[in-house]
Amino acid sequence: MDKIETMRAFTAVAQEGSFTAAARRLGMSTKLASKYVQQLEARLETQLFNRTTRSVSLTDVGAAYLERCRPILEQVDELDSLVKERQSSLAGPVRITAPTGFGSTRLTKALVPFMSAHHQVTIDLQLSDNRIALVEEGFDLAIRVGALRDSTLIARKLADMPMIVCAAPAYLERHGRPQTPQALATHDCLVDDNQADATVWRFHADQGDIAIKIGGPLRANSPGAIAQMAIGGIGIARSPLYVVEAALSDGRLEQLLTEFTTDEFGLYALYPPNRHLTARVRSLIDHLVQQLGRPGHTSD
Repeated sequence: MDKIETMRAFTAVAQEGSFTAAARRLGMSTKLASKYVQQLEARLETQLFNRTTRSVSLTDVGAAYLERCRPILEQVDELDSLVKERQSSLAGPVRITAPTGFGSTRLTKALVPFMSAHHQVTIDLQLSDNRIALVEEGFDLAIRVGALRDSTLIARKLADMPMIVCAAPAYLERHGRPQTPQALATHDCLVDDNQADATVWRFHADQGDIAIKIGGPLRANSPGAIAQMAIGGIGIARSPLYVVEAALSDGRLEQLLTEFTTDEFGLYALYPPNRHLTARVRSLIDHLVQQLGRPGHTSD
């Protein structure tokens, strides 16, 4: 039995949490995927998975083995691509997680020219407004908007993301237009839980910084949901420009407090520090820097 194939089967089952889903991803039968894992366990003389009729989960030994399997398989894939393809070409899979709104608009547009230029690269793009654990979920790359939280991830800044305070004309007709940041304290403001310190909005003025405690009838963990509620006249939103740009252009939303600046959030590409960064992932990050903004490095 090919040792690499048994490792691939094990890794796929660990990532999918299911023999059936792993087999589908690998293009083989569930029986064969199970056989590969059983043979790997027999060779290692240890149990890698806890199995029940409803679920599959890693044992402690299995989790440690998975952490070391991934970089080995990535390097094998890269070596194969270098042998099979010309040195200038890229090949292999890239798994990306990104916020739903940004991932379905700006990111997909930026990916099109990369995929058109590199036909042997396959993209697995998973969109979620929840923070995903890259290593545990088997992702190569995460695209995130906003203040970075403490972690061991390496982050490359792709662009600055302006934040826009805005409301629908219908809301402004009912409640009036705030003329200063302080006036927001008396308005219905929509809280985006993705933002750090979500109920405090900060502004910058000539006389100094202003921090306003806000609240309102809605909290959500999706910038897109916040924008849609603002368009519906429910309250005032503070959203990344890409989320509300179209609504501002066609008049469904109006920008407020334009004489004040608010915090800009960063757009970042994140990846684990201990993972071998394949040529295709490095090239993709470089491409996103060119497409979306300016280069720069930091840490999350």
